[in-house]
Amino acid sequence: MPQSKPVKKELSCSSCSAIWQKQGTTNCWSAPGSNTAQPSYCPSIPHAEVIDSSFRQYQGDDAEARLARVAAKVEGLCYQPIPGSDAVNARWTRVEDLIALARLMGYKKIGIATCIGMLDECERLSDILRAQGMEPFSACCKAGSFDKMALNLKEQDKVRPGTFEPACNPIAQARILNTEGMEMNIIMGLCVGHDMLFNKYSEAPVTTLVVKDRVTGHNPAAVLYGQNFYYKRLQKQAVMSDEEVARHQADLETEG
Repeated sequence: MPQSKPVKKELSCSSCSAIWQKQGTTNCWSAPGSNTAQPSYCPSIPHAEVIDSSFRQYQGDDAEARLARVAAKVEGLCYQPIPGSDAVNARWTRVEDLIALARLMGYKKIGIATCIGMLDECERLSDILRAQGMEPFSACCKAGSFDKMALNLKEQDKVRPGTFEPACNPIAQARILNTEGMEMNIIMGLCVGHDMLFNKYSEAPVTTLVVKDRVTGHNPAAVLYGQNFYYKRLQKQAVMSDEEVARHQADLETEG
């Protein structure tokens, strides 16, 4: 009986999860010349020049290099040692992280691209930023109150068919914050896709504070843990069937 050929792993950093679980370290978390070798599926092998040239950018003196150094500094400041132990504890929340980064970068004008469903949270964040000596300016996702039907969608594509429903306008959010001269922008619960457009058009560097996930209370990582129902469901059940995808794509082509 012929033996089956071993399946070659695709290039993927996620495959090192098994190594980390067994050894507590990987090649990327080991000093050069250590005994932890690169596995054959390591993307660092074919992309070595990209990795090296990218790191050299951080050693320069431009804005990107400074941001990289400050980000590394904030990463260290986020943790504190435990006396008498080699363990460390995280001491800062994400809000504190972004405030520390803004302070160290010298950013004062902070833009917030907010979902209209998070105006209360946006105001709370604005209060905190003001208290920290910064100047927040927020732009709402529904800027202009344009009818979603103007995107050539169908009534059934709305969240609440039969009612007026404004479309999100992330490019406008980015351009408003650009015009106002923001030095750093924060995404506050923008929809998937809308966040991509905002990132593309924002002239200031962007960080995300809230990722919209209505089911998990805006904690999308919850679905990645094994004991969670949604994780198990997503391992066995397609979010959308091929037929559904094809139908909606056809609708979009027709509507466009």
